[in-house]
Amino acid sequence: MISINSSNCTRCYHCVKVCPSNIFTISSEKSVQIAHEHRCIRCGHCVAACGFNAVVHGDFPKEKVHKIDVEKLPTPEQTLLLIRKRRSNRTFSSKPIPEEFLSQILEAAHRAPTAMNLQLVDFTLITNPEKLNAIVDFTLNTYMPIVKIADFALFKPIFKRCFPKLYKYVTIFRNFERSYREQGKDVGILRGATAVLLIHTSKPSNFGREDSQLAYQNASLMAENLGVSQFYTGFVVRAIRQRSKKLEKILGINGTIHAGMALGMPQFEYPNYIDRKEIKLTRL
Repeated sequence: MISINSSNCTRCYHCVKVCPSNIFTISSEKSVQIAHEHRCIRCGHCVAACGFNAVVHGDFPKEKVHKIDVEKLPTPEQTLLLIRKRRSNRTFSSKPIPEEFLSQILEAAHRAPTAMNLQLVDFTLITNPEKLNAIVDFTLNTYMPIVKIADFALFKPIFKRCFPKLYKYVTIFRNFERSYREQGKDVGILRGATAVLLIHTSKPSNFGREDSQLAYQNASLMAENLGVSQFYTGFVVRAIRQRSKKLEKILGINGTIHAGMALGMPQFEYPNYIDRKEIKLTRL
């Protein structure tokens, strides 16, 4: 599966240094050798680090290896400006998101790193209005029984005193429920998003949640770059954790949902960015 083209190798040893599984060694003649091929996790670091096509890898033939044009990369200042600009813009319009934008957002998410390069993260993109409404229904149906208990006359004084920060959501969710059931307006769950990207794993994974959050962050920045509004579907994800596998069954998803993003074209864009609180940094 892996070999070294000795005629191309310059003995820079970049492949030796970057391999996380230590499958490359240096012989007594200073040439690069393959010692533990069975350890390979197919991350492609060795191929990406070799500028002379000396590493031949069965999973990465020539058509899968692409030269990076560094002149096209954004400057650090441009990258930081994009990060500063990124906000959760919930003012969606009814205009559909162009398919090429959705494809770029999905590729950005897919290119996020995963633990041990297992790449167990899967995606479900939902644009069907009925399916979007099913997500809203599921979320409200999960929270409203809790809201009613917390607001019950017998428990209300105790809940307000012991959990004041949580109790504020009682009024918020009652407003969500009333607006959705009586007026047909989703003012708090997906807020009129025309698409939702759900990030999940179909196989057991110790790092499924972490891998999914990394994928979300990639997708979030790409959406910002494209001018697509988005926000993290926190209420939906928390509801999923309350009712394990329920939403997956409703949507026909084989696996566990770890993260989600509501998407839509904005009614307007923010013209300013604002400073956050001062960085809390400890240096050791």
